[in-house]
Amino acid sequence: MNETRENQRLRDLIDREWVDISIPFNFDGPQPRAFGAEGAVAITLGDTREGSSVNFERYSFAPHCSGTHTECVGHITGERISVRACLGDVLASAVLVSVDCVSDAGEAYAAKVAGDRLITSGALRRAVEAVGIEATKALDDGALIVRTLPNSVEKLTAVYDERSIPPYFTDEAMAYIAELGVRHLLVDLPSIDRISDGGRLSNHRAFWRVAAGSKTVNAETRMNATITELIYVPNDVADGRYLLNLQIASFEADAAPSRPMIVEDLC
Repeated sequence: MNETRENQRLRDLIDREWVDISIPFNFDGPQPRAFGAEGAVAITLGDTREGSSVNFERYSFAPHCSGTHTECVGHITGERISVRACLGDVLASAVLVSVDCVSDAGEAYAAKVAGDRLITSGALRRAVEAVGIEATKALDDGALIVRTLPNSVEKLTAVYDERSIPPYFTDEAMAYIAELGVRHLLVDLPSIDRISDGGRLSNHRAFWRVAAGSKTVNAETRMNATITELIYVPNDVADGRYLLNLQIASFEADAAPSRPMIVEDLC
């Protein structure tokens, strides 16, 4: 009887409407680009329209630059650490929040430039508290999904560089995320740091607990924590509690293309 109930609960979960919040790697099509990298391209090796018996292509892309990707601490270490080895969760509790970005926050960031748009601890705290008391419980060892406002579909094809600096998190915002115990951080930005910060990556280091200037893990480093960047959450998806299925390509690399899927958490 219990097994039947568990099977039914699993079936109900599978059959519910999951939302894909990834930006696909749209080879040779419209796509976001960051850090001056070339876009993702497909090189045709076989084409059925040209007489080949099959379609097959070689793909050239930088996971960090042209679509949704998930990265691990290996992104900033001398030791080659694989995101495939770090990400062990099949499902995680998640909270989606929308935050306004401000240019005069009274909060710190080492490479801050006047006029930059910032994600502050105050904005995050208000957004999480608006979801409800259960949100803080869900975030402990869970996932925080941050949607920045305004939320235009232009994010699907935006070009991010030094002429178009996207928002980033303040030191205090990262401290609040650490206080919540977030294991998986998902953002609709190309980086949680300023994209031109002199190589400090202070927010990445704070999240993974790697010392400033160091490329070495330590006893406090969060080996199973991940950052997912360049997501897009449609406007018709409400802030609230969700279940997250964070799917990644099985790459032996610091980052891999990913497909985060969310469904409303009814528990």
